[in-house]
Amino acid sequence: MKDDDPEASKKGIQVISRAAAVLRSLKEHPDGRSLGQIASDIALPRSTVQRIVGALQDERLIIANTSGSGVRLGPELGALAQAARFNTAELCRPLLMRLTEITGETSDLSVLRDAAMIFVDQVPGTHRLRTVSSVGEVFPILTTANGRSCLAAMPRQTALSLAASEAGASFDADAFSKILDDVQATGLAYDRNEHSDGISAVGFAFTDAAGDLYAISVPVPTTRFASKLSAIEKALLETAKTVNDTIC
Repeated sequence: MKDDDPEASKKGIQVISRAAAVLRSLKEHPDGRSLGQIASDIALPRSTVQRIVGALQDERLIIANTSGSGVRLGPELGALAQAARFNTAELCRPLLMRLTEITGETSDLSVLRDAAMIFVDQVPGTHRLRTVSSVGEVFPILTTANGRSCLAAMPRQTALSLAASEAGASFDADAFSKILDDVQATGLAYDRNEHSDGISAVGFAFTDAAGDLYAISVPVPTTRFASKLSAIEKALLETAKTVNDTIC
């Protein structure tokens, strides 16, 4: 068989794609999955999944789950992720610039650290009345669009625990859980004049290759928030797709 055989090349690409699907299934379930569960997750026959899992185990990309049946992600993935560690802010910079170009509004990149959002980059908007935060500034997670988007990306109990620690005795877990449900359903989180008087915001979260939670958000003076919201939502969802395709 020739090395450049198109059919062989196509089959090789399919194998890689299926192996990636298995790894992504396990990424979503860090406690491990059975072969049947993985097969259900990625819509492949169990026998196919078994062959792929076996090959990934040989490379230590997947290991047997010591806490129960099934398999989980292996230590070799951590080594690969460390070797491929990159500057997320640098990669996101063109996306922020594009967001600001499309919307005319300020675009922010922040990272979750110790139950707070820290701003790591920003592209100021073009309007005379605009919102600006300093790089390095710390924002809460409970009332901000970037904080809520990151909370919605966590296991629910972890998110509620962090939110409760910030809110104190007044925290309504059921009400806040519904907010997180909406974020998961739409892909976007909102701050409607809740964190800073006169400023509203929309944002989404993503996890980079190193496992850190980031958020890209667009803060807007509340006076024009409603009129700009539809365009900002569209631009953010398109940006989220680009992030998922190129960074996550």
